[in-house]
Amino acid sequence: MRSRSLLLGVVLALTAALVGAVPAQAILGGAESTRAYSFLGSFQPSFPRPPRPDGHGCGVEVLAPQWVLTASHCAGKNPTGARTGVPRGWQVRIGSLDTTSGGEVADVDHYYRLATSSDEGGFWGKDVALLHLRKPVRAKPVRIASATPADGTPVRILGWGMSCEDSTNPACFPTKLREADTVVQPNSVCPAAAPVGELCVGSRDGSVAAGNMDSGGPALVRDGAGWAVAGVVSGPSGDRSPTLYTDVTRHAGWITGIISGTAVPPDDEILDVEGAVELNGCAGSVVRTPQAGPHDPALLLTNGHCVPGQRPAPGAALVDQPADFEAPIADHQGYPQATARAKRLLYATMTGTDVALFRLDKTYAQLRAKGAKVFRLTTTPVRAGDPLTMAYTSRRLNCVAEAVVPHLREGGYQLDGSIRYATGENCAPWHGMSGSALLAPDGTTVVGIHNTHNDDGGPCTDDNPCEVGPDGTVTSVRGRGYGQQVAGIVACLVKGSKLDLARPGCALTGTA
Repeated sequence: MRSRSLLLGVVLALTAALVGAVPAQAILGGAESTRAYSFLGSFQPSFPRPPRPDGHGCGVEVLAPQWVLTASHCAGKNPTGARTGVPRGWQVRIGSLDTTSGGEVADVDHYYRLATSSDEGGFWGKDVALLHLRKPVRAKPVRIASATPADGTPVRILGWGMSCEDSTNPACFPTKLREADTVVQPNSVCPAAAPVGELCVGSRDGSVAAGNMDSGGPALVRDGAGWAVAGVVSGPSGDRSPTLYTDVTRHAGWITGIISGTAVPPDDEILDVEGAVELNGCAGSVVRTPQAGPHDPALLLTNGHCVPGQRPAPGAALVDQPADFEAPIADHQGYPQATARAKRLLYATMTGTDVALFRLDKTYAQLRAKGAKVFRLTTTPVRAGDPLTMAYTSRRLNCVAEAVVPHLREGGYQLDGSIRYATGENCAPWHGMSGSALLAPDGTTVVGIHNTHNDDGGPCTDDNPCEVGPDGTVTSVRGRGYGQQVAGIVACLVKGSKLDLARPGCALTGTA
């Protein structure tokens, strides 16, 4: 069962994703800028929205009237993590000192990322991206520096990064541009050993550096009477240390090829992820039973270990408790087709099975009117050999039920009739996939729910589930993934999306 911090809100997930785990804050050692830089801008996507009132997520630099430069990981916040494609709700504010007013606002209609974190070797040294603007801006572009700046070269760094570490405090998100003058350090100064293609920028003690939410912002060098961009903020170097900037001079050919139209990469194929619900550390799906009516409140299915707060105790269940969180239901590209709120935890257990059901504030009819995908909940158990599709929020995994395990133990809990997947590259779940629906071949029936896999071969501990045979033999195999049966849930639900644990045929674990 995966460790989780579910339902603290998408805010915390986006904080980590958009800003990176950078211990330094803001543009350290600098001051508020007194004049705007016409080429500098703030990247402000409405989906996923950064966790700050002004909507700033990253810095950008205008390279041509319809092109801006940023970091690849900033453009990687599309739902499926695609390298190239069409975003939804992305915009930039160019040429203003303030993220909330002034300058020019332009919509982004395409993104091109040089590298992704799934690439061999990751994106270090290649953490750059281009965003195409729907309409040209009037801002004067900045040039790319002609060569990698030598150690000791003076640089100016700019950004709207956080001024303190509390991501829940609006005062930590400055709207006024800050800048600082510093130098390029030898790569050895950065504790992360600055991978090839990264610049080590800032003071040796980190008192002058970039930080959280400065990603994509520039390291500027003098080019005659003006500025040229030599690097963009990529990530942390370490505590009390300089910052890593991707050396964009190494990628001038890639950048020029796209801007000129001579070497434009094709869009990635976006796999259909319709119906998945992102729950910050887990996934979910909206399900209905055969007896559900169109005006019944819709139900959200996920794992019992994904509920907020205290987990259900071994041998017990949580029943009819308050809940309040947003549930975005994805369209086929992963963007929200409809959004509902979970208002009640109907049921959750980690004994016998690992499931949770939340009642939403929208009915099935209301969700259908919005075009949201609703899955059917099966009444037939999964059997060995059954094909399964794991419906995660950014992709689909093709799995096969290798066996139905009589007993599965993990961290003090026992699950019965668990589904073991056949191992292979097409079905290798990872942390964060808990709660993903397991679909029948029809693509609309939920027959199970993914909940765990064995990390390192350890027996029966958290993140290391073990199988227990009829004779008590314990088997623990690194890499094995497991899901839970859901066929028994239908017998416990009645019209109106209500739970009745005393109903004939209901075998779910009761209250303590």
